[in-house]
Amino acid sequence: MTLTEHFTLEEFTTSATARSRRIDNTLLCSNPQHARIIDNLKNLCTDVLEPLREHVRQPVLISSGYRSPELNKAVGGARNSQHMLGEAADIHIPDEETGREWFRWIMDNVRFDQLIWEKASAKSSRHWIHVSYRKGRCRQTVVRNMVKTLTP
Repeated sequence: MTLTEHFTLEEFTTSATARSRRIDNTLLCSNPQHARIIDNLKNLCTDVLEPLREHVRQPVLISSGYRSPELNKAVGGARNSQHMLGEAADIHIPDEETGREWFRWIMDNVRFDQLIWEKASAKSSRHWIHVSYRKGRCRQTVVRNMVKTLTP
């Protein structure tokens, strides 16, 4: 299912953790609760990710999008994670310099709820951008350095 010109629902529901642990992370349009989550993903794509894609003129890859409650727990996500509502995405960055440029661009050019520069651990060189969007309720909260302890 196409969410916007450059983003599909599959990008937001595919998860290696879900696959390896046999967790159902699918969203069905016929389910009213899932339909609301899909609408939230469309808003995130339309108002944040498509403008970023247009600016960088290259694919923007989602490393983590929608997470079912079971998947969110499996990956050590926050209990109230916006990923479970379809309001958040973690963006894979090609390298740290490019990621920081994308982070600054998002911060200066689009409405968002949270924008977080995340790192896998204190010693890791693996970074990503977490961005969330809630239509009509964007706080513009920026966290420039959050260190995660990832669940294997």
